[in-house]
Amino acid sequence: DSSFAAGLGSWLGEQAGRPVRLIADGIRPEPGMILLSGTDDHLSLDPDGRLRYTAEPMTVCYRPSVDVFFNSVAKVWPRPGVAALLAGMGRDGAEGLKKLRRKGWRTIAQDQATSVVWGMPRAAAEIGAAELVLPLPHIAETIAGWTRSR
Repeated sequence: DSSFAAGLGSWLGEQAGRPVRLIADGIRPEPGMILLSGTDDHLSLDPDGRLRYTAEPMTVCYRPSVDVFFNSVAKVWPRPGVAALLAGMGRDGAEGLKKLRRKGWRTIAQDQATSVVWGMPRAAAEIGAAELVLPLPHIAETIAGWTRSR
């Protein structure tokens, strides 16, 4: 949420050794950027390739919702990519990850042993949304390998 995002972004930047930017409404993601949602609204990708914040759908209780974001990416991103769903409570992200996988994306869910809370990645694994279920330390190297081979 918005009160947590700035601190999380700073911490992630320290861990990654690269700057993490909070997303400004209307920004276009570019290669090499590390972006983090910074509000309590949902994040979506519009047809022009810009990231937008929206209160809709109001009926989705997870804010911001991974499913809302993944579903928007599945609709408008021009080619398959790589998506990962990490530890978290509930089922948010599982259906969106499955939609991406159906569109030809490579998909990963974090495994139970390395998850603080295995709700979201578990849901993805149960519905076949995750091509691979991996320990957290292996996710980045797998993504890097997949993107290098493209």
